Amino acid sequence: MKPRTAVLRLIVFIGGWIGLIFSFTLGDVPKLPLSSPEEAGMSSERLEFLDVVLREAVGKNGFPGAVVLVIRRGKVVFRRAYGHSCLIPEMHPMVTEGIFDMASLTKPVATATSILILVERGLLSLSDRLSRYFPDFKPYHSPGGEKPDDVRVWHLLTHTSGLAPFIRGNDVERASHEFFSKDLVTRHILQMEKTAPPGKKIIYSDLGFILLASLVEKISGQTIEEFTRKNIFMKLGMKNTFFIPREEKWKSCVPTEHIYGRTLQGIVHDPLSRIMGGAAGHAGLFSTGDDMAVFAQMMLNGGEYEGVRILAPLTVEKMTEVYPTAAFSGRGLGWDLDSPYSHSGGDLFGSRSYGHTGYTGTSLWIDPETETALILLTNRVHPHDAGSVVSVRSRAANIVAASIIDK
Repeated sequence: MKPRTAVLRLIVFIGGWIGLIFSFTLGDVPKLPLSSPEEAGMSSERLEFLDVVLREAVGKNGFPGAVVLVIRRGKVVFRRAYGHSCLIPEMHPMVTEGIFDMASLTKPVATATSILILVERGLLSLSDRLSRYFPDFKPYHSPGGEKPDDVRVWHLLTHTSGLAPFIRGNDVERASHEFFSKDLVTRHILQMEKTAPPGKKIIYSDLGFILLASLVEKISGQTIEEFTRKNIFMKLGMKNTFFIPREEKWKSCVPTEHIYGRTLQGIVHDPLSRIMGGAAGHAGLFSTGDDMAVFAQMMLNGGEYEGVRILAPLTVEKMTEVYPTAAFSGRGLGWDLDSPYSHSGGDLFGSRSYGHTGYTGTSLWIDPETETALILLTNRVHPHDAGSVVSVRSRAANIVAASIIDK
């Protein structure tokens, strides 16, 4: 080999490694490897029942398509797309790389994770009174005149704050006589009448997570969109997870509802999140099955993935156990374990398993005891918000749990 050629090859080799190292520094972390179910201690034959259930459910249950991923022991053992991503204005097949409107999966993945990052940094405590950060917060008014406990940060994370479930944008306008905005929605929530004293009743509330996102902004000086991008998604290499998709990503987004004469694609489905600009604490996140698999594996690893740490192991444990002060709620910090909404975990996973669902038809369920996660993403609201995935989620989780033969 000529000296000049050898030098050139050496330069290319070194440059390639430098580029690889640089890309990892920027958060270009590789996705989970694919493997056969048997390599991960699962039965291919049993796991194929997932295929039967999904093929039957698509169309029959009123949703056009789905993407399903199963991960076990750090590997993807099942990754398939079903049906169609779009029916109107024209039909398109579903693809595994489709970017879904995650709806309420925003709550644990983006908002709760951000809050716990701030707790880890000593900038916030779960027992902090909400009035410390929002002096205008209107407490619960007791009919008997008793003074209830103050609303704490953990009340918001466990849906036990007494806040109402949701509000409509035009109600905010009517009450304030102003055109609604993110700040106006927040101010309106702070002044709303509370429906129960804090810590006494579980009321699943979008509003509590809107306030949590505002809390992230107050403390960090960054919006929930900026904070999650810099502190979670970029670090994990989740390149297709974000609020407010850029225009070049719209074609990859799975459409949701057809309203106002158009099909929402790349625009958040949740009306209140849309009013607030698309980035809110309760809804607005977009992601893919592959990116959710990375996030799930990070949680299974105790807060770390491929050398990148997002949360401490003790933090992950605290988030994913029933919060003791609100044990009646069946909820952890942002995550669902044993609440009335935890049907997506099925019947067979253990008591330590946890997850969440999203209105658009998305769900994620994680079982740390078996090192398993199920990501089921559907477009059940397309085109006319008529599909149902409740039974499909439970049946899919049971199939996955029953496929584990090497526990």
